Amino acid sequence: MNAIRTTVFAAFVTLSCVASAATPEQQKAFADAYSKAYEGKDAKTLHSLLYTKGADPEALKFYRMAMTDGMGSKINSIKIEPLSAEDTTRVNATRPGADGKMLKLGLPPTMKLIISVEKKYPGGTSTSTNSVYVAEHEGKLVIPVPVPVK
Repeated sequence: MNAIRTTVFAAFVTLSCVASAATPEQQKAFADAYSKAYEGKDAKTLHSLLYTKGADPEALKFYRMAMTDGMGSKINSIKIEPLSAEDTTRVNATRPGADGKMLKLGLPPTMKLIISVEKKYPGGTSTSTNSVYVAEHEGKLVIPVPVPVK
């Protein structure tokens, strides 16, 4: 009887995780919204993609600044990928914030957004690639901001 309960519970947990996983359409819509806002210099929309509940004020300020750095530049590529084993270890770790307080991400990420941007300068162009973790909250993809560890 315990083996049956364990199997049923494992199946329920697996189905719950699959049911809450973002669809490819949701992932594409999120990446498209990010691209359009970034290339269109729409800071308000970019900031709306952040999950800020309980966010550390300094971390939130940094995330907002980092998201808008280079706004208007062309995005060469943008994609959402599942987390690697290394990413999973990294997102579960606590880290010191700017003021020394320990922080962790406000939601557990399940994916990462990888963005390659081309910036033009008077003397030429440069390309940089950055990534940011993505979580799901109430059926919506968001970028979680670090919160203080309690």
